[in-house]
Amino acid sequence: MKKLPAYFIPHGGGPWHVIDDAMSDPVGYGFLRAYLSELGQKYRSKIKAILVISAHWEENVPTIHFGQNPPMYYDYYGFPEFTYHLEWNAPGHPQLAEKVETLLSNAGFKIKREYERGFDHGTFVPLMIAFPEAKIPVVQLSLVHSLDPATHLAMGKALEPLREQDVLIIGSGMSYHNIRGFMSGSSSAANDSKLFDDWLTNTVENIDPKNRNKALVDWLKAPGAKNSHPRSEHLAPLFVAAGAAGNDAGTRDYAGTLMGVNVSGYKFG
Repeated sequence: MKKLPAYFIPHGGGPWHVIDDAMSDPVGYGFLRAYLSELGQKYRSKIKAILVISAHWEENVPTIHFGQNPPMYYDYYGFPEFTYHLEWNAPGHPQLAEKVETLLSNAGFKIKREYERGFDHGTFVPLMIAFPEAKIPVVQLSLVHSLDPATHLAMGKALEPLREQDVLIIGSGMSYHNIRGFMSGSSSAANDSKLFDDWLTNTVENIDPKNRNKALVDWLKAPGAKNSHPRSEHLAPLFVAAGAAGNDAGTRDYAGTLMGVNVSGYKFG
C-alpha cells in the first residue's frame, strides 16, 4: 500500500484567514492561503482522517484528544470579536485516537487522554482553508512540554504506520517564530530567518535520514537558530513529521515570506 506523506505546514499568525488586511501582509498570506487550499484539494478524496500536532498544545506527556465532536478553542488574543465565534465542525475520531495511543504506548511513551480542549488555532485556521467542508475526522496530539527534539522525533517514528492507513499526519507550526522579529520589520530579523531557513531546508532535504535527524536534534547550532526560535514550540511539530518520515526523503513544499521573514513548509515522503 502506498504511504501518504507527512507534512510540516506554516499556520501563520492568529486568525489571519478572516482578517481583511491579512495581518498587514496580504501578499504573503495570499500565497500561504493558496498553498493550503491546494493541499486540501490534493488530499480530500484520498484520506480517511487527519492527525494534527499543533505548536499550540503542550503537555507533560503526549496527550491525545479523544472527543467525538471537538469544540473550538480560540487561543489567541486581541483580535476582533467575530474571530471568537468562528466555527469549523470537523468530527473527532476516537478510533484513530486509540490507534495513536497504542502506537505511542508500544514505543514506550506514557500517554494521557483528553476530551474537552477542542481545536486550537494551529489546527482550525489552516484546516479551515485546506478542508473548509469540515467532513474529514481530525485528531489532535499534543507536544511534550520539554520540547526535546529527540522525543518528538521518536513520537513521529512511532506514528509512521498511520501513513499506510490513509491518515494524513500534519505538524502545524512555523519555520520562523520570533514575535519581536515579526513585528520589527528589521533587516536583522529577515537575515536571521534566511540563514535559518536555508539551514533547515538543507537539513530536511538531506538524503540520509539518520544525518537529517541528528542535525535536527542539534538545531540550536544552526545559523540564526535562537533568533528564529527563542522557544522551539513552533519548530517541534516538524520533528514529529520528520520522525514519521522514517527513511523517506524530505523536500521543501512551500517557500514564502510573512511580514518580511522567510517561512517554509516541508513534505516527507
